[in-house]
Amino acid sequence: MHLVHTAEQLSVDHLPFARRYQLDALEVAKNKNTIVFLETGSGKTLIAIMLLRSYAYCLRKPSSSLAVFLVPTVVLVSQQAEVVEMHTDFKVGKYWGEMGVDFWNATDWKKQQDEFEVLVMTPQILLNALRHSFIKLETIRVLIFDECHHARGRHPYACIMTEFYHPQVKSNNFQLPRILGMTASPINTKGSSDKTGYWKKVHELENLMNSKVFTTASESVVAEHLAMSTPELKHYKHVDIPYSLVEKIASELNSLEEKFKCEIEKAYMEKCQKENTRQRLSKLCSTVFFCVKELGLWLAIKAADSSSSQGSEMYTWDKRDKCGERILTDFSSDAFKVLSGYMPSDPNWSISDDMRANVANGYLSTKVICLIESLLERRGLKDLRCIVFVDRVVTAIVLCCLLNVLLPSLSGWKTEYLAGSNTSLQIQTRKAQNKIVEEFRNGKVNVIVATSVLEEGLDVQTCNLVIRFDPSATVCSFIQSRGRARMQNSVFLLLVKSGDNSLYARVKNYLSSGEIMRQETLRHAAVPCQPLDTEIYNEVFYRVESTGAIVTLNSSVSLIYFYCSQLPSDGYFKPSPRCVIDKELQKCTLDFPRSCPLPSVTVHGSVKILKQLACLEACKTLHQMGALTDNLVPDMVEEEEDAKGMGHVDYVDEHDIYVPSELVGQGLKNAAKTYSCYMLELERSFSYDIPVDHLMLAASNKLNFGEDNIAFGLEVDRGSLKVHIKYSESISLTSEQVLICQQFQVKLFRVLYNHNYNKLKETLDVFHQWNDRTVYDYLLLPTTGSQQSPTIDWRCVKSIMYKTENIFHDCPFPEGQYNIVPTANGLVCRCVLENSLVCTPHNGYMYCISGTMDGNGSSVLNLKDGKSITYKKYYEKRHGIDLQFEREHFLKGRHIFPVQNHLHKLKKRKEQERSNGFVALPPELCSIIMSPISVGTCYAFSFASAIMHRIESLLIAGSLKKTLSDYIPTTKIPTIKVLEAITTKKCQEKFDLESLETLGDSFLKYAACQQVFKMHQDKHEGILSIKKNKIISNSNLCKLGCSRKLPGLIRNEPFDPKTWIIPGDQMEAFHEVQLSTATKVFTKGIRKIKSKVIADVVEALIGAFLTCDGEVAALSFMNWLGIEVNFLNIPYKRSFSARPEEHVNISLIESMLNYSFEDASLLVEALTHGSYMVSAIPQCYQRLEFLGDSVLDYLITMHMYSRYPGMSPGLLTDLRSASVNNDCYSLSAVKVGLQKHILQASEELFKQIVSSVQNFDTLSMGSTFGWESENSLPKVFGDVIESLAGAILVDSGYKKNIVFKSILPLLEPLVSPETLKLQPVRELHQLCQKEKYVLKKPVVSCENGVAAVTVEVEASGVIYKESCTAYNKAEAKKLASKAVLKSLKESMSTEPHPAPFLSPPKGKKRKEGETHAF
Repeated sequence: MHLVHTAEQLSVDHLPFARRYQLDALEVAKNKNTIVFLETGSGKTLIAIMLLRSYAYCLRKPSSSLAVFLVPTVVLVSQQAEVVEMHTDFKVGKYWGEMGVDFWNATDWKKQQDEFEVLVMTPQILLNALRHSFIKLETIRVLIFDECHHARGRHPYACIMTEFYHPQVKSNNFQLPRILGMTASPINTKGSSDKTGYWKKVHELENLMNSKVFTTASESVVAEHLAMSTPELKHYKHVDIPYSLVEKIASELNSLEEKFKCEIEKAYMEKCQKENTRQRLSKLCSTVFFCVKELGLWLAIKAADSSSSQGSEMYTWDKRDKCGERILTDFSSDAFKVLSGYMPSDPNWSISDDMRANVANGYLSTKVICLIESLLERRGLKDLRCIVFVDRVVTAIVLCCLLNVLLPSLSGWKTEYLAGSNTSLQIQTRKAQNKIVEEFRNGKVNVIVATSVLEEGLDVQTCNLVIRFDPSATVCSFIQSRGRARMQNSVFLLLVKSGDNSLYARVKNYLSSGEIMRQETLRHAAVPCQPLDTEIYNEVFYRVESTGAIVTLNSSVSLIYFYCSQLPSDGYFKPSPRCVIDKELQKCTLDFPRSCPLPSVTVHGSVKILKQLACLEACKTLHQMGALTDNLVPDMVEEEEDAKGMGHVDYVDEHDIYVPSELVGQGLKNAAKTYSCYMLELERSFSYDIPVDHLMLAASNKLNFGEDNIAFGLEVDRGSLKVHIKYSESISLTSEQVLICQQFQVKLFRVLYNHNYNKLKETLDVFHQWNDRTVYDYLLLPTTGSQQSPTIDWRCVKSIMYKTENIFHDCPFPEGQYNIVPTANGLVCRCVLENSLVCTPHNGYMYCISGTMDGNGSSVLNLKDGKSITYKKYYEKRHGIDLQFEREHFLKGRHIFPVQNHLHKLKKRKEQERSNGFVALPPELCSIIMSPISVGTCYAFSFASAIMHRIESLLIAGSLKKTLSDYIPTTKIPTIKVLEAITTKKCQEKFDLESLETLGDSFLKYAACQQVFKMHQDKHEGILSIKKNKIISNSNLCKLGCSRKLPGLIRNEPFDPKTWIIPGDQMEAFHEVQLSTATKVFTKGIRKIKSKVIADVVEALIGAFLTCDGEVAALSFMNWLGIEVNFLNIPYKRSFSARPEEHVNISLIESMLNYSFEDASLLVEALTHGSYMVSAIPQCYQRLEFLGDSVLDYLITMHMYSRYPGMSPGLLTDLRSASVNNDCYSLSAVKVGLQKHILQASEELFKQIVSSVQNFDTLSMGSTFGWESENSLPKVFGDVIESLAGAILVDSGYKKNIVFKSILPLLEPLVSPETLKLQPVRELHQLCQKEKYVLKKPVVSCENGVAAVTVEVEASGVIYKESCTAYNKAEAKKLASKAVLKSLKESMSTEPHPAPFLSPPKGKKRKEGETHAF
């Protein structure tokens, strides 16, 4: 189907306010490719809008077709996009370079094409997208070129047409976009001396754009719809700056330039940086001298001052070239001083004092004076909006300075400047430029001094004056700058030097050029477009057949430099190709950085295009090697985008909570059930006069802990309680027995959880039948008998069946001598009361009764105020109760035991509080709830919920262990270790996953690193890091953990007894979940878990299997998850032609390492920095550093874990952090002098090596572990330690013990728990949190390649502030934090300790052991 349609096929949607000539242009544009040639301000964009509307039916989604609107500058992207959005309902996408589109891949562009219908962008973006085949030309239905006169030479407009459009035309492909060009001048040159010359230029544009020019019959057709500015010439008489002044300044500037050229030679910079700095110095010197001669001394001083000031915007430098920046800043500062010496020294002198004198003295040129006069002549003009066009950025900057000195006091006008970003001079951000334009529109800014950046696109209807300070270079520039004046009666003023006949002629030519182009276009309207001259436009290219991506001779250079920029680098080395051209042999050799898989490329050919040929050949070879993808983008970019995509996967944080199947079952009506019974033996480590009875757990399924003899501890306020779980027997219970057991535990737990009987009495005896619901199916029962043969205490279980009429049971008193006692229930035997649960209805309290006291109602009660009163009178006075049986002995009652979280530490009772507290209760006030039930049983059941929570957790851990048994059949991992790995710190228990996570993280990192290192031997360290991160990233671990249903197993909240489900009192049923074919669990609800928690648990489980079963088990677990790594020894293959002994002292380093290399080339590679580009050494140390970093991390972490067993969670993390860091490694390298053996060719690195080692105090090294270093050492030192570890690992056949044996002596003494010091930044943060100090955000700056960080803390109203410098921000922040810490600690040690605050007593706390009445 053809994509080009006739007018009859298109649904025209005219805008009601369109002018006739706009509609005429639209009709032409719908039928053929068209260049609309109309005056600035005539509404060409509206024609483009109407053309888009006419194609709306085939652009709307879900159509895959697009419209692309190209604009030449970033400023125009938003402006034109807003116009499209205003007049259409299209979905419009906006694109410019700062958005990072250079790093987008096919997926990113596919997303944009799926979402938007019209794409507005700068042309280079579309050209790149076409070259990489991210956007196909055949998907574009309408292609609009704003300011299409730029389509010439190698401009992106021209490249789009020559590289993509015309080849399709040549191959008779009809699936081509409709082309619409827009311009105010088809000619972008100085014009022509005759009409034929004009037509030739216009026809060239037509041929290139494959479009015919449309224009109006005359200027008057457009003029009636818009204001046309009146051109005026303003003459000035040129007066030279005094010759003697110019000569003196030229001499002094030349001397300065020579002086600073010598500084450049002495500086520690790369050769290319030196050459770059020399060129910039010459340019800067020329710029200052230009200002002196053409603008005047005062403005030259402003130019020097601007470029010397801190944070100057006049020049922008490579961030790495700080040394060069300093030299140029110093030159500008000296130039400022030299020039200032020729100005009046009177402090009261001003440039505005005497303009004539300023000219005579050379302070201002006559041209500048003419500009000032031209503006001041219009000081009476209301709401002046003036644009002054200049050629140079420096002219814009200094004229802005001058006008802001002169104009505010004379006219109140404010001046700003605008300059483009395609220069090394001052760069303004897009945001800053937009702000200036907006202020110009609303009148806050009256004058803008601008370069050509404002000639195109600025639409300010109120602009009433345009001044050409410098003449237009082209016809187009003249027409467009004139068109900026949009207001009625506006003026286009040209400053012309008197007697400059050539300029007069050029202006005259410019004024008539518009009409000549119009007439020539109309006269040749019938002449068709001609095919392009293939000899001029045909270019050698390389095409990827699978995608259609191409790279041309011209684009190959930028692609190669872009590829190299993505290679790994550091602060001392910027990867770039090195080009060597032999003109005599017509040969070019491109040498690539060591991390590039292609060492070099050599080609022969024409000297003019030798470099392009070499780059094109390199692109082809890199693609064939896989370093460039099929879209011809660096593999690094593709890998990074893929990694970002993995990290942005939508994560649902709601997960099931699992319940072990062993504790779950269904209620069966009128049928016996078999239960597996487990004795819960409670062994306490403290003395207490209340016994604790053992409990019986009867589960409907056999408990699968994965091992026998399970035991764990509970925390009690008096000490600790150990729980032993022992299998007893299997029993069968009738349905009636099951029911009464369920009722017993429900009633007892309700009492324990609700201490107030008044709130509980309505529901205490309510019991919900299970029916067939899937719920908790286990019984917690009291026991009786010996410890060797315990049985269920059925008497106690049946205590819930107590009836009032049963006044005694199994009474120990002889028959006829029963001790009958009156109670709130009536008369009962005292034996019924002495082991019962009772409540006192007058206050709703519930108690365990353990015996009888000697006292009665007549006994004396000692009050707190020292007075005494009988119990009878007390009850009468306090509760209004008249004791009827005052001679009855009181009962010894104990408050119901609190149910607490016994899985984390409880506050220990003081020694004097450890005796048993009891309450004296009159029997007549007591109402029996359950009897018989001992106080020991009640005490034991107060621990039951915590015991069952731990048992449930162990069973869940056992379920995971069972699931993994098929994958790790020989595992010996204890269930408690699995539980540790799935328990987070948030649970606040005695153990958590932190240590195992640290261990698992280090092993996972090593396993992943060695895997990608072996499997991708042709990839550089940057790619390896991304591939490794894909494996070990939290997002990937979370995804894998979720796929194996791990979130439901995680214990992430502290046990809360209030939310514990009482078995038998459950309303919601569970739902079955299959963990594996052999293992099922049940879900009891939903909770939220962060993705990092799941990733931490995965790492902790790896650590658990590693510690218990070794590396094979850990790898098996990882493979089960989906992390496919192995420890197979794959030979390290690479070509190495050099003789190792010619580059390093092998024997000396081997003795230093206590290791002899089988392949000494690995040693050379491990010591070669990226800056050392010697062809005989194919690789630098980065790959080996990547491997060595991971193996050292793993070995040291394992060493710490094994050496300090039983360490608290978190300590291993701190030990690892303090040991495995570049600071420690760098210190170790300096200790043995490794810096002397590093192969490098960076002067900056050499300078830092010399400086660091000279300033280093060797005497302090024995007691430091990295954090204590007062000096910042180059990161390269630590990198080399890691690369040597990697080299030994590879050379030894991946024998980690050999690596540890070799590297450990270099790192000793290792940090220990006794010598551990936190990283200063972290320590300061923790101190401020603890002491409630205010830690302010660090202030970071960078000057001359040195980072400076200021750290400030406000402590008790005192400010502690320190600034430190280093070669990177992290090091500077560490040193500054350390300095602030030192000051804080000194202050804290000298401060007097405040006296403890004593609050007045609010009442004495009751001690246990005292008797009280209730």
